[in-house]
Amino acid sequence: MRQERADAVLDMLLEFGVNHIDTAADYGESESRVGPWMKRHRGDFFLATKTHARDYAGARDSIHRSLDRLQTDRLDLLQLHNLVEPDEWEQALSAGGAVEAVVEAREAGLVRFIGVTGHGTRIAAVHLRSLERFAFDSILLPYNFTMMANPTYAADFEQVCAVAAERDIAVQTIKSIARRRWQGDEGRRFSWYEPIRDSEALRRGVHWALSRPGIFLNTSSDATLLREILEAAASAVEEPEAQVMEQDVSRLEITPLFEAGELETI
Repeated sequence: MRQERADAVLDMLLEFGVNHIDTAADYGESESRVGPWMKRHRGDFFLATKTHARDYAGARDSIHRSLDRLQTDRLDLLQLHNLVEPDEWEQALSAGGAVEAVVEAREAGLVRFIGVTGHGTRIAAVHLRSLERFAFDSILLPYNFTMMANPTYAADFEQVCAVAAERDIAVQTIKSIARRRWQGDEGRRFSWYEPIRDSEALRRGVHWALSRPGIFLNTSSDATLLREILEAAASAVEEPEAQVMEQDVSRLEITPLFEAGELETI
C-alpha cells in the first residue's frame, strides 16, 4: 500500500492502545512502510520482525536490512520465520546457522528477544523440538476453532503451551479469523487466505482465541479488517459456545487452512 495509507492504518493502533507491531522481512514492502511511521513512535511500541534466512550470513544481513527499513537501531523481537521443514530446521539451529547470527545480534544490543514462528499442522510439535534445542523467548502458531478440531494438532498445541507457560515463553497466535483458502477469482485479495468478513462471526473468532488465558492474538494481514478486529478485541471477551462456532463453520463454509500433505504450506 502507499505510505499515506500505511500511516493511516498504523495511526489506528494509537487509537486502540495497541503497542505491539509484528512484521517480517518477507512481507513485501511492509518493513519499508512501517519504518517512516515507526521513526516517530518508536518509544511506544514493541517491534517484532522475522528472518527467513537459515544460514548465519543470510540471517545477519537480513537483520541489518530490517533495521534499516524499520528505521530503528534495535528490534524488540527477531523471529526465525516459518521454521518447519526438517532440513531448514537443522541448518538454522546448528553451528553456522541463523540462530548464531540472531544470538550475536542480541549480544550486540540489536535484538532484545528471539522467537520462532510457523504454519501448518506440524508446527506445534516442531516448536516443541525447537524449544528443546534453543531457549526461544516466544513462539507463534495458528490457533482457531477449526484448527483445534484436529485432535493431533490440538494435543500438540496443548503440550507446547504447557511448556511455554512453565518457561515463561510468549505464545502468539495467528489465523483467528481465517475462513478458508481462496477458491477461484473472488475479487481483490489482501492476504493469502480468505478471512471471515461476517461481522458477528469475526467477533466470535477473535473472542474464541482471546478467551484462552496466556496467549495473544496477531491480527489478519488484511488491513481492511483491522478496525473490526480491534473493536472486537476491545469489547468484553466471552468464549462463544461451541455450538455457535460450529454453526459459523457450517454457514460460512469455513475449512482448515492447513491439513496434512499438499495443504501443509502456503
